[in-house]
Amino acid sequence: MTDSSHPEPCACQRVADIMARLRSPDGCPWDREQTHQSLVPYLIEETYETVDAIASGELAALKEELGDLALQIAFHAQLAAEVGAFTYDDVFRACADKLIRRHPHVFDAAGARARTADEVVSQWDEVKQREGKPARGPSLADGAPKSLPALAKAQHVQTRAARVGFDWAKAEDVLAKLDEEIAELREAVSARDQHRMSHELGDLLFTAVNLARRFNLDPESSLRGSIARFASRFAHMERAAGRPLADLGVQGLDRLWERAKAAEESTSGSEEAPG
Repeated sequence: MTDSSHPEPCACQRVADIMARLRSPDGCPWDREQTHQSLVPYLIEETYETVDAIASGELAALKEELGDLALQIAFHAQLAAEVGAFTYDDVFRACADKLIRRHPHVFDAAGARARTADEVVSQWDEVKQREGKPARGPSLADGAPKSLPALAKAQHVQTRAARVGFDWAKAEDVLAKLDEEIAELREAVSARDQHRMSHELGDLLFTAVNLARRFNLDPESSLRGSIARFASRFAHMERAAGRPLADLGVQGLDRLWERAKAAEESTSGSEEAPG
Protein backbone atom coordinates (compact mmCIF):
# COMPACT_ATOMS: atom_id res chain seq x y z
CA MET A 1 0.00 0.00 0.00
CA THR A 2 1.43 3.40 -1.00
CA ASP A 3 2.01 6.03 1.67
CA SER A 4 0.01 9.04 0.44
CA SER A 5 2.32 11.39 2.34
CA HIS A 6 5.23 10.14 0.23
CA PRO A 7 3.80 9.64 -3.25
CA GLU A 8 5.82 7.55 -5.67
CA PRO A 9 7.84 9.77 -8.04
CA CYS A 10 6.90 9.87 -11.69
CA ALA A 11 8.70 7.44 -13.97
CA CYS A 12 11.01 10.14 -15.36
CA GLN A 13 12.04 11.28 -11.91
CA ARG A 14 12.58 7.68 -10.85
CA VAL A 15 15.08 7.23 -13.69
CA ALA A 16 16.89 10.41 -12.61
CA ASP A 17 17.01 9.20 -9.00
CA ILE A 18 18.36 5.79 -10.02
CA MET A 19 21.01 7.44 -12.18
CA ALA A 20 22.10 9.64 -9.27
CA ARG A 21 22.37 6.56 -7.06
CA LEU A 22 24.46 4.70 -9.64
CA ARG A 23 26.87 7.66 -9.81
CA SER A 24 27.12 7.99 -6.01
CA PRO A 25 30.21 6.80 -4.06
CA ASP A 26 28.39 3.58 -3.08
CA GLY A 27 26.92 3.12 -6.55
CA CYS A 28 28.22 1.30 -9.64
CA PRO A 29 31.99 1.42 -10.39
CA TRP A 30 31.39 1.40 -14.16
CA ASP A 31 28.83 4.20 -14.06
CA ARG A 32 31.10 6.32 -11.85
CA GLU A 33 33.91 6.10 -14.43
CA GLN A 34 31.87 7.41 -17.36
CA THR A 35 32.17 10.85 -18.94
CA HIS A 36 30.25 12.69 -21.65
CA GLN A 37 32.92 11.61 -24.12
CA SER A 38 33.00 7.94 -23.10
CA LEU A 39 29.22 7.70 -23.47
CA VAL A 40 29.14 8.94 -27.08
CA PRO A 41 29.39 5.44 -28.66
CA TYR A 42 26.47 4.24 -26.52
CA LEU A 43 24.37 7.27 -27.45
CA ILE A 44 24.98 6.60 -31.15
CA GLU A 45 24.32 2.87 -30.76
CA GLU A 46 21.06 3.40 -28.89
CA THR A 47 19.93 5.94 -31.48
CA TYR A 48 20.46 3.47 -34.32
CA GLU A 49 18.79 0.67 -32.36
CA THR A 50 15.79 2.96 -31.97
CA VAL A 51 15.81 3.55 -35.74
CA ASP A 52 15.91 -0.23 -36.28
CA ALA A 53 12.95 -0.69 -33.94
CA ILE A 54 10.96 1.88 -35.92
CA ALA A 55 11.86 0.10 -39.16
CA SER A 56 10.72 -3.23 -37.71
CA GLY A 57 7.29 -1.84 -36.90
CA GLU A 58 7.41 -3.59 -33.52
CA LEU A 59 6.03 -1.13 -30.96
CA ALA A 60 7.20 -3.25 -28.01
CA ALA A 61 10.76 -3.06 -29.33
CA LEU A 62 10.37 0.68 -29.91
CA LYS A 63 9.26 1.16 -26.30
CA GLU A 64 12.35 -0.66 -25.05
CA GLU A 65 14.75 1.23 -27.30
CA LEU A 66 13.23 4.60 -26.43
CA GLY A 67 13.81 3.67 -22.80
CA ASP A 68 17.47 2.94 -23.53
CA LEU A 69 17.73 6.28 -25.33
CA ALA A 70 16.12 8.03 -22.35
CA LEU A 71 18.75 6.44 -20.13
CA GLN A 72 21.46 8.17 -22.16
CA ILE A 73 19.72 11.52 -21.63
CA ALA A 74 19.47 10.87 -17.89
CA PHE A 75 23.14 9.85 -17.75
CA HIS A 76 24.38 13.01 -19.46
CA ALA A 77 22.08 15.19 -17.35
CA GLN A 78 23.42 13.59 -14.16
CA LEU A 79 27.02 14.22 -15.22
CA ALA A 80 26.14 17.87 -15.87
CA ALA A 81 24.30 18.20 -12.55
CA GLU A 82 27.38 16.96 -10.68
CA VAL A 83 29.40 19.95 -11.93
CA GLY A 84 26.53 22.42 -11.47
CA ALA A 85 25.91 22.95 -15.19
CA PHE A 86 22.25 21.88 -15.47
CA THR A 87 19.86 19.24 -14.17
CA TYR A 88 17.59 16.59 -15.64
CA ASP A 89 14.61 18.90 -15.04
CA ASP A 90 16.44 21.75 -16.80
CA VAL A 91 16.76 19.62 -19.95
CA PHE A 92 13.02 19.01 -20.22
CA ARG A 93 12.09 22.50 -19.05
CA ALA A 94 14.21 23.92 -21.89
CA CYS A 95 12.63 21.44 -24.31
CA ALA A 96 9.09 22.45 -23.28
CA ASP A 97 9.91 26.16 -23.48
CA LYS A 98 11.41 25.73 -26.95
CA LEU A 99 8.41 23.78 -28.23
CA ILE A 100 6.05 26.53 -27.13
CA ARG A 101 8.29 29.33 -28.38
CA ARG A 102 8.72 27.76 -31.81
CA HIS A 103 5.04 26.97 -32.28
CA PRO A 104 3.40 30.39 -31.93
CA HIS A 105 0.72 29.29 -34.39
CA VAL A 106 -0.45 26.81 -31.73
CA PHE A 107 0.32 28.43 -28.36
CA ASP A 108 0.19 32.17 -29.09
CA ALA A 109 -3.27 33.48 -29.88
CA ALA A 110 -1.74 36.61 -31.40
CA GLY A 111 0.94 34.66 -33.27
CA ALA A 112 1.21 34.24 -37.01
CA ARG A 113 -0.83 31.47 -38.59
CA ALA A 114 0.85 28.50 -40.25
CA ARG A 115 -1.44 26.52 -42.50
CA THR A 116 1.05 24.14 -44.13
CA ALA A 117 4.08 22.12 -43.06
CA ASP A 118 6.33 24.35 -45.22
CA GLU A 119 5.03 27.46 -43.45
CA VAL A 120 5.78 25.82 -40.09
CA VAL A 121 9.39 25.10 -41.15
CA SER A 122 9.83 28.70 -42.34
CA GLN A 123 8.41 30.04 -39.09
CA TRP A 124 10.65 27.68 -37.08
CA ASP A 125 13.72 29.13 -38.82
CA GLU A 126 12.53 32.69 -38.16
CA VAL A 127 12.08 31.98 -34.45
CA LYS A 128 15.56 30.42 -34.29
CA GLN A 129 17.03 33.58 -35.81
CA ARG A 130 15.23 35.75 -33.24
CA GLU A 131 16.67 33.55 -30.52
CA GLY A 132 20.13 34.49 -31.71
CA LYS A 133 20.70 31.01 -33.09
CA PRO A 134 21.01 31.30 -36.87
CA ALA A 135 18.78 28.82 -38.63
CA ARG A 136 21.46 28.17 -41.21
CA GLY A 137 24.66 29.78 -40.05
CA PRO A 138 26.97 31.59 -42.52
CA SER A 139 26.18 28.96 -45.17
CA LEU A 140 23.35 26.59 -45.97
CA ALA A 141 25.64 23.66 -45.24
CA ASP A 142 26.68 24.83 -41.78
CA GLY A 143 23.58 23.62 -39.92
CA ALA A 144 24.28 19.90 -40.36
CA PRO A 145 25.93 18.13 -37.40
CA LYS A 146 29.53 17.22 -38.19
CA SER A 147 29.02 13.60 -37.12
CA LEU A 148 25.88 13.09 -39.23
CA PRO A 149 26.23 10.08 -41.60
CA ALA A 150 27.10 11.15 -45.14
CA LEU A 151 23.78 10.10 -46.70
CA ALA A 152 21.79 11.95 -44.05
CA LYS A 153 24.07 14.99 -44.33
CA ALA A 154 23.63 15.09 -48.11
CA GLN A 155 19.86 15.04 -47.65
CA HIS A 156 20.09 17.78 -45.00
CA VAL A 157 22.17 20.07 -47.22
CA GLN A 158 19.98 19.48 -50.28
CA THR A 159 16.79 20.18 -48.32
CA ARG A 160 18.16 23.49 -47.07
CA ALA A 161 19.24 24.48 -50.58
CA ALA A 162 15.77 23.61 -51.89
CA ARG A 163 14.19 25.98 -49.37
CA VAL A 164 15.71 28.95 -51.19
CA GLY A 165 14.71 27.60 -54.60
CA PHE A 166 18.00 25.93 -55.57
CA ASP A 167 16.51 22.63 -56.69
CA TRP A 168 15.65 20.55 -59.73
CA ALA A 169 12.35 21.46 -61.40
CA LYS A 170 11.19 17.83 -61.61
CA ALA A 171 12.30 14.32 -60.76
CA GLU A 172 13.01 13.51 -64.41
CA ASP A 173 15.79 16.12 -64.36
CA VAL A 174 17.44 14.32 -61.46
CA LEU A 175 17.18 11.00 -63.31
CA ALA A 176 18.91 12.60 -66.30
CA LYS A 177 21.63 13.91 -63.98
CA LEU A 178 22.00 10.41 -62.53
CA ASP A 179 22.62 9.02 -66.03
CA GLU A 180 25.17 11.79 -66.62
CA GLU A 181 27.03 10.97 -63.39
CA ILE A 182 27.12 7.26 -64.28
CA ALA A 183 28.63 8.11 -67.67
CA GLU A 184 31.27 10.32 -66.03
CA LEU A 185 32.10 7.55 -63.56
CA ARG A 186 32.53 5.11 -66.47
CA GLU A 187 34.98 7.54 -68.10
CA ALA A 188 36.97 7.81 -64.87
CA VAL A 189 37.08 4.02 -64.53
CA SER A 190 38.23 3.65 -68.15
CA ALA A 191 41.00 6.18 -67.50
CA ARG A 192 41.95 4.31 -64.29
CA ASP A 193 42.04 7.70 -62.57
CA GLN A 194 41.57 6.81 -58.88
CA HIS A 195 41.11 10.42 -57.72
CA ARG A 196 38.53 11.17 -60.42
CA MET A 197 36.76 7.86 -59.74
CA SER A 198 36.32 8.89 -56.11
CA HIS A 199 35.08 12.32 -57.19
CA GLU A 200 32.56 10.95 -59.67
CA LEU A 201 31.36 8.24 -57.29
CA GLY A 202 30.67 10.93 -54.70
CA ASP A 203 28.70 12.94 -57.26
CA LEU A 204 26.73 9.83 -58.19
CA LEU A 205 25.82 9.11 -54.56
CA PHE A 206 24.93 12.77 -53.95
CA THR A 207 22.61 12.73 -56.99
CA ALA A 208 21.02 9.46 -55.81
CA VAL A 209 20.22 11.12 -52.49
CA ASN A 210 18.69 14.02 -54.38
CA LEU A 211 16.48 11.59 -56.30
CA ALA A 212 15.37 9.96 -53.03
CA ARG A 213 14.48 13.38 -51.63
CA ARG A 214 12.40 14.20 -54.69
CA PHE A 215 10.32 11.04 -54.10
CA ASN A 216 10.07 11.64 -50.32
CA LEU A 217 12.24 8.60 -49.60
CA ASP A 218 14.81 8.31 -46.86
CA PRO A 219 18.08 7.21 -48.56
CA GLU A 220 19.45 5.84 -45.29
CA SER A 221 16.40 3.58 -44.86
CA SER A 222 16.53 2.56 -48.53
CA LEU A 223 20.17 1.54 -48.22
CA ARG A 224 19.52 -0.31 -44.97
CA GLY A 225 16.77 -2.22 -46.77
CA SER A 226 19.16 -3.20 -49.56
CA ILE A 227 21.75 -4.34 -47.01
CA ALA A 228 19.15 -6.45 -45.20
CA ARG A 229 18.01 -8.06 -48.47
CA PHE A 230 21.59 -8.80 -49.50
CA ALA A 231 22.38 -10.35 -46.10
CA SER A 232 19.21 -12.46 -46.21
CA ARG A 233 19.94 -13.73 -49.74
CA PHE A 234 23.58 -14.46 -48.89
CA ALA A 235 22.51 -16.43 -45.81
CA HIS A 236 20.15 -18.42 -48.06
CA MET A 237 23.07 -19.15 -50.39
CA GLU A 238 25.18 -20.40 -47.49
CA ARG A 239 22.41 -22.72 -46.30
CA ALA A 240 21.66 -24.03 -49.79
CA ALA A 241 25.30 -24.62 -50.78
CA GLY A 242 26.06 -27.33 -48.23
CA ARG A 243 29.76 -26.55 -48.60
CA PRO A 244 32.04 -23.46 -48.57
CA LEU A 245 30.83 -20.89 -51.08
CA ALA A 246 34.40 -20.27 -52.23
CA ASP A 247 34.41 -23.80 -53.74
CA LEU A 248 31.51 -23.12 -56.10
CA GLY A 249 32.97 -20.70 -58.60
CA VAL A 250 31.28 -17.69 -60.18
CA GLN A 251 28.60 -19.62 -62.08
CA GLY A 252 27.66 -21.69 -59.03
CA LEU A 253 27.40 -18.55 -56.91
CA ASP A 254 25.23 -16.85 -59.53
CA ARG A 255 22.84 -19.81 -59.59
CA LEU A 256 22.54 -19.79 -55.81
CA TRP A 257 21.96 -16.02 -55.84
CA GLU A 258 19.10 -16.37 -58.35
CA ARG A 259 17.59 -19.17 -56.27
CA ALA A 260 17.82 -16.97 -53.15
CA LYS A 261 16.09 -14.11 -54.98
CA ALA A 262 13.35 -16.42 -56.24
CA ALA A 263 12.79 -17.81 -52.74
CA GLU A 264 12.58 -14.28 -51.35
CA GLU A 265 10.07 -13.21 -54.00
CA SER A 266 8.01 -16.35 -53.43
CA THR A 267 7.89 -15.74 -49.68
CA SER A 268 7.03 -12.08 -50.20
CA GLY A 269 4.29 -12.99 -52.62
CA SER A 270 2.76 -15.57 -50.26
CA GLU A 271 2.76 -13.04 -47.42
CA GLU A 272 0.90 -10.52 -49.55
CA ALA A 273 -1.59 -13.02 -50.97
CA PRO A 274 -5.07 -12.98 -49.42
CA GLY A 275 -5.62 -15.68 -46.85
